[in-house]
Amino acid sequence: MRALLIEDEPETVAHVAEGLAAAGWAVEVASDGGRGYELARLGDFDVLVVDRMLPQLDGLALVKKLRAGQVATPALFVTAMGAIADRVDGLEGGGDDYLVKPFSFAELQARVNALVRRAQTQPRERTQLQVRNLVLDRLARTVRRGEREIELLPLEFKLMEFLLMHVGQLVTRTMLLEQVWGFHFDPRTNIVETHISRIRGKIDEPGEPALIATVRGAGYLVAGE
Repeated sequence: MRALLIEDEPETVAHVAEGLAAAGWAVEVASDGGRGYELARLGDFDVLVVDRMLPQLDGLALVKKLRAGQVATPALFVTAMGAIADRVDGLEGGGDDYLVKPFSFAELQARVNALVRRAQTQPRERTQLQVRNLVLDRLARTVRRGEREIELLPLEFKLMEFLLMHVGQLVTRTMLLEQVWGFHFDPRTNIVETHISRIRGKIDEPGEPALIATVRGAGYLVAGE
């Protein structure tokens, strides 16, 4: 397994690189965002560990550029920027998970392993998810409803993907917070409701049946029929 660590703090580099290497990973290090972007764009890595505050190109801009270029390597932000707004920005920008400094290496390793397992266990035959006339292409990162192409932000895409992977099942707010945002606590914000509302505004048009139903007091449901 190969990891790319994009980090400019020598202590963090030593802590993470040595720990991953001891766990059997081949680790490559980039100390600035420009170099990190080039390696991530051209290299064959299983996971990216990215600081938010980097010289040349900050980590958030780096991951956004990768996602715009269809590079889907799982990315874990490791940063001192721990406010809820910072976490949301990181996940909105295409990050897959978010870990705040200071952290234990055991937690970082667990999160990295979880990202790799998630990438490896995604059903290969299900590169497209469909319900009614809406089709989400997981490789091309596109969404269409009928003949209409729908532009979703990275986090909106991730949320829609999760809902479509659970068609016909009740999806709770807690499930979405944990699986889409990576929150293992309730941040007491309306981020789930806001993003669901935003997605509905994009995928539903007058005359079209709504795809995402609210089950009052329980969660959300995408029905197959």
